[in-house]
Amino acid sequence: MAASIHHSICSILPSSYQHSTSPTSHFHNLVYKIIIRSRSISRTVFSNNIADKSKSRRGIRFGRNSFKGNSTIDVEIEEKKVYLGMDFGTSGARYAIIDKEGIIHSEGKRDYPLFMSGDSVDWVRSWKTTLFSLLESIPITLRSLITSISIDGTSATTLILDGKTGEALARPLLYNESCPHALPIVKSIAPSNHTVCSGSSTLCKLISWWISSDSSKESAVLMHQADWLLWLLHGKIGVSDYNNALKVGYDPEVDSYPPWLKSQPYSHVLPTIQAPGTIISTLKEDIRTKFGFPEDCVACTGTTDSIAAFLAAGATQPGKAVTSLGSTLAIKLLSTTRIEDARFGVYSHRLDDKWLVGGASNTGGAVLRQLFSDEQLEKLSKQINPMEASSLDYYPLPAEGERFPIADPKMLPRLNPRPESDVAYLHGILESIARIEAKGYTLLKDLGATQVEEVFTAGGGSKNEKWTKIRERVLGLPVSRALQTEAAYGAALLALRATRER
Repeated sequence: MAASIHHSICSILPSSYQHSTSPTSHFHNLVYKIIIRSRSISRTVFSNNIADKSKSRRGIRFGRNSFKGNSTIDVEIEEKKVYLGMDFGTSGARYAIIDKEGIIHSEGKRDYPLFMSGDSVDWVRSWKTTLFSLLESIPITLRSLITSISIDGTSATTLILDGKTGEALARPLLYNESCPHALPIVKSIAPSNHTVCSGSSTLCKLISWWISSDSSKESAVLMHQADWLLWLLHGKIGVSDYNNALKVGYDPEVDSYPPWLKSQPYSHVLPTIQAPGTIISTLKEDIRTKFGFPEDCVACTGTTDSIAAFLAAGATQPGKAVTSLGSTLAIKLLSTTRIEDARFGVYSHRLDDKWLVGGASNTGGAVLRQLFSDEQLEKLSKQINPMEASSLDYYPLPAEGERFPIADPKMLPRLNPRPESDVAYLHGILESIARIEAKGYTLLKDLGATQVEEVFTAGGGSKNEKWTKIRERVLGLPVSRALQTEAAYGAALLALRATRER
């Protein structure tokens, strides 16, 4: 049912990551060159937001829109193939188009439109609208050159569909939603402290639907956010990847659903699993026609948003870590040891013979946006002395509930007392988030993971230099912005990988 484990997503990492003579080693070397090459190019192109930069040796002119809208570009591509990655995060979606050298030819962003259905957001309509809006924003001159497409999405965001019609049988359950009433059932069937033994796990969400829904269950199929978005493009329902499927109980070490899960009455709802970056199918004819994609353009399996960010960052050795500072805070550490402990929201994704260990906290940028505008954040941050410790002790959360490094669905935000100075208040919040990050890495070490030695930062928070200095002081480690900071770039690498393994 599942693809062989040797097609791990680690095959898109540089050759220095592992000394393998496997069939994928050619691709390791290729991506190593991508990272080295893009490092030198990025110093010229990505250090500012000028509309056009050229790389005359390769005959390329391309623009960058700084994620503020449609890209306006003039592209001459020596080899007529490019690869599209899309990142569907917590507040919006981005795309990146790269060539085989890893050079970015176009980027764009769309915020989610908040279509309402009663008192709640109609996320199905919102995500679908955003997907097609992103595709329409891709320059027409590039669409006919896109060879493959991959998408990442938020981990444990769950949809239950009718396998015959594709209609949603219930509203999507988001990454941070908890189903505590299903947790006792999960704990009764899963091994102790398994990744699924958390109220926000995909399995808890599946069981919650199973025991409460009156809709037909015979043809139901579970899909994660990235799976569903890709299905809109290729039309083959019920296909997922083993990164997204981890929190529904899939075991990447043996490349199969475990017997305790396959014996359950809802096991037929589980999707078929392939390795991330595996070709699923060519695009549907109506999609190709509408957007002008070539006939042989393929959709391939995706991954989670935090793993895509890790891949984009280029961290290749045990002890290297990536912190994604978006709406939430997610940490991923490359380790030689697999760690799973639902008590703390800790889990591991497989990367060849290593493990990507980590967790995701609900703290992060979403809290900051509740309190400050972008302009305020920029202005106030400039006035912070990052070398001075803040005495304020907060636990910034956007709402009730925490996943990691404390798994407590009833945990309340702590954002008081608020000082008179907005600068001091922001300083206290940024430092408190840094302490949560430090607690997370300390917890991973205490549980047996490889000790973190260096942290790369991805996501919007990576742009705040004062915050980076605060985190470096609190963590006691070198902290820097990742070479590529957007998960969409990592998804594009998966799209590139898929065609390399054809």
